[in-house]
Amino acid sequence: MVSSRGGALSDEVRSVQVELGIWLSGVESFLAAGHHSFLSQKDMRAAADSAKEFRLLNSVLQRCTMLNARLLGLSNEPGNSLDRDELRELASALRESLLLSEGLIGSSSLGSGEWKAWTGMLSARFSSTPAFRELILIAEGAGRSNLPGILKDLTLNRGFLSPEQAELALVLPRFGVILQWLSVVGRMLDADEPLKPALVIFSRVNEQIFELTNYINNRLERFPNEEAELFGSLDAASYTASIELKKVYTQELAGVAQMRPSPSIYARMETAHSLLKEGFQQILAGFARTLDPDTDIFELFPTFHIKLEQSIALRRELWDATRVVQAAEAKPEKAEIEKMHAELRGFLSGTVKFLFYKDTETVERFAEEIFITKQNKDLVPLLHRFGAYLETLFGQVNLRAVLEKYPFDPNGDI
Repeated sequence: MVSSRGGALSDEVRSVQVELGIWLSGVESFLAAGHHSFLSQKDMRAAADSAKEFRLLNSVLQRCTMLNARLLGLSNEPGNSLDRDELRELASALRESLLLSEGLIGSSSLGSGEWKAWTGMLSARFSSTPAFRELILIAEGAGRSNLPGILKDLTLNRGFLSPEQAELALVLPRFGVILQWLSVVGRMLDADEPLKPALVIFSRVNEQIFELTNYINNRLERFPNEEAELFGSLDAASYTASIELKKVYTQELAGVAQMRPSPSIYARMETAHSLLKEGFQQILAGFARTLDPDTDIFELFPTFHIKLEQSIALRRELWDATRVVQAAEAKPEKAEIEKMHAELRGFLSGTVKFLFYKDTETVERFAEEIFITKQNKDLVPLLHRFGAYLETLFGQVNLRAVLEKYPFDPNGDI
């Protein structure tokens, strides 16, 4: 990457600029989203103040302040496109905002009026700071090139493109931007960081997906050939993106702002991130196959291969666990119960970690109760519920996109 002021931009400078730009864009979207964003309908009716939103935004301002301090320390690196004066101005805006924020969160009354005044003041302060907008543009530029193989090549093609290819080349960078934003949430999940601040990033992703679907639909209205395969692919992409957006923001993320238990927050965030990331990767894989039917999606997205191996192993162990649980339910004798205990312990120490966190927790709770239940009159109904739950999990895992070409054989290795 080359900066606008000449010279090669170091990887460290680029990384910090992009991450800071992503967080600042999230702040911008979160401020515009209004009072009580990410609340469930129940919480929306019951919530009387904005204290949680103030604290959430305060934690994000702290993160932005630290990232900007890092960037100031790197301001003399070759090719840095932001000079120290611009970064110092942003540092001043962040510092002032943080000081005011820390004073506000100590207040006993923070309602919608205080939130509206606070967000209006922050929006005006940041919009008048050049580095704020420039960093967001830098992050978006990095996101537009965040595409794999054949898809990135298409967007960079300066030669002749067919009308259909030209349409796809216009759409693809928007997918790259969304995946770039989601990558920050993914790193937070991997590092087991506090996750509520990620709601700010999801606020921006919400806008990006909404803009993406509108853009695709507008392009489809002017598409040169509605019979073309690409028209169907774009139409399906718009529909899928809309469905995933609704699922994530009305189910997984609704109410997270008001949650306290960290495991519950992690479970919701993990599911939301996975649904969006894997959903958009599958859409991109479909586009790649439209361009070249021989495209290997496991080369396109190397993580798909890991997901495939994990899913095959998980599916097999889920099947085996379901069978031994049902056998113990049908014949709750010592030998069957001991066999089931051994199978469950192996499952808990192995592939159960390839489930979503919320499902892992449920399996572990069932198993713990099974291990301590001694009376058959109590054990049999418990096994019946657990067996039904395992069958549901098996069905969900079997529907994973990476397993599309790997049908399950109960008598084989797959």
